[in-house]
Amino acid sequence: MLRRKPTRLELKLDDIEEFESIRKDLEGRRKQREDADAAAAGEEAATAAALGSDHKSREQMINDRIGYKPQPKAGGRAAHFGTFEF
Repeated sequence: MLRRKPTRLELKLDDIEEFESIRKDLEGRRKQREDADAAAAGEEAATAAALGSDHKSREQMINDRIGYKPQPKAGGRAAHFGTFEF
Protein backbone atom coordinates (compact mmCIF):
# COMPACT_ATOMS: atom_id res chain seq x y z
CA MET A 1 0.00 0.00 0.00
CA LEU A 2 1.40 3.37 -0.99
CA ARG A 3 1.68 6.04 1.63
CA ARG A 4 1.12 9.66 0.77
CA LYS A 5 1.17 12.92 2.63
CA PRO A 6 -2.17 14.09 4.04
CA THR A 7 -4.17 16.32 1.73
CA ARG A 8 -4.35 19.92 2.85
CA LEU A 9 -7.82 21.45 2.87
CA GLU A 10 -8.13 25.19 2.66
CA LEU A 11 -11.14 27.04 4.00
CA LYS A 12 -12.16 29.88 1.69
CA LEU A 13 -14.28 32.94 2.42
CA ASP A 14 -17.05 31.62 0.14
CA ASP A 15 -17.20 28.40 2.15
CA ILE A 16 -17.58 30.33 5.41
CA GLU A 17 -20.34 32.52 3.97
CA GLU A 18 -22.19 29.48 2.64
CA PHE A 19 -21.90 27.76 6.03
CA GLU A 20 -23.23 30.83 7.86
CA SER A 21 -26.21 31.18 5.50
CA ILE A 22 -27.15 27.50 5.85
CA ARG A 23 -26.77 27.67 9.63
CA LYS A 24 -29.03 30.73 9.86
CA ASP A 25 -31.59 29.04 7.64
CA LEU A 26 -31.59 25.92 9.84
CA GLU A 27 -31.88 28.00 13.01
CA GLY A 28 -34.84 29.88 11.51
CA ARG A 29 -36.55 26.59 10.63
CA ARG A 30 -35.88 25.23 14.13
CA LYS A 31 -37.41 28.33 15.74
CA GLN A 32 -40.49 28.10 13.51
CA ARG A 33 -40.89 24.42 14.36
CA GLU A 34 -40.49 25.12 18.10
CA ASP A 35 -43.06 27.92 17.90
CA ALA A 36 -45.47 25.65 16.05
CA ASP A 37 -44.89 22.83 18.55
CA ALA A 38 -45.41 25.20 21.46
CA ALA A 39 -48.66 26.46 19.94
CA ALA A 40 -49.81 22.88 19.26
CA ALA A 41 -48.85 21.81 22.77
CA GLY A 42 -50.85 24.73 24.20
CA GLU A 43 -53.89 23.69 22.16
CA GLU A 44 -53.48 20.05 23.17
CA ALA A 45 -53.20 21.03 26.83
CA ALA A 46 -56.36 23.11 26.55
CA THR A 47 -58.33 20.28 24.90
CA ALA A 48 -56.94 17.70 27.33
CA ALA A 49 -57.95 19.85 30.28
CA ALA A 50 -61.42 20.24 28.81
CA LEU A 51 -61.78 16.49 28.20
CA GLY A 52 -60.28 15.42 31.52
CA SER A 53 -56.50 15.31 31.31
CA ASP A 54 -55.04 12.00 30.21
CA HIS A 55 -51.54 11.57 31.60
CA LYS A 56 -49.17 9.67 29.34
CA SER A 57 -46.38 7.52 30.61
CA ARG A 58 -42.80 8.52 29.92
CA GLU A 59 -42.48 5.70 27.40
CA GLN A 60 -45.57 6.85 25.49
CA MET A 61 -44.30 10.43 25.39
CA ILE A 62 -40.95 9.26 23.98
CA ASN A 63 -42.69 7.04 21.41
CA ASP A 64 -44.86 9.97 20.30
CA ARG A 65 -41.85 12.26 20.03
CA ILE A 66 -39.83 9.88 17.84
CA GLY A 67 -42.85 8.72 15.84
CA TYR A 68 -42.74 5.09 16.98
CA LYS A 69 -46.07 3.31 16.98
CA PRO A 70 -45.69 -0.14 18.55
CA GLN A 71 -47.72 -2.91 16.94
CA PRO A 72 -49.23 -5.69 19.06
CA LYS A 73 -47.56 -9.08 18.65
CA ALA A 74 -49.48 -11.76 16.80
CA GLY A 75 -50.57 -14.57 19.11
CA GLY A 76 -51.43 -17.20 16.50
CA ARG A 77 -49.48 -20.13 15.12
CA ALA A 78 -47.95 -17.90 12.44
CA ALA A 79 -45.90 -16.22 15.15
CA HIS A 80 -44.41 -19.58 16.21
CA PHE A 81 -43.77 -20.98 12.75
CA GLY A 82 -40.00 -21.00 13.21
CA THR A 83 -40.21 -23.21 16.31
CA PHE A 84 -41.77 -26.15 14.43
CA GLU A 85 -44.46 -26.75 17.05
CA PHE A 86 -47.09 -28.72 15.12
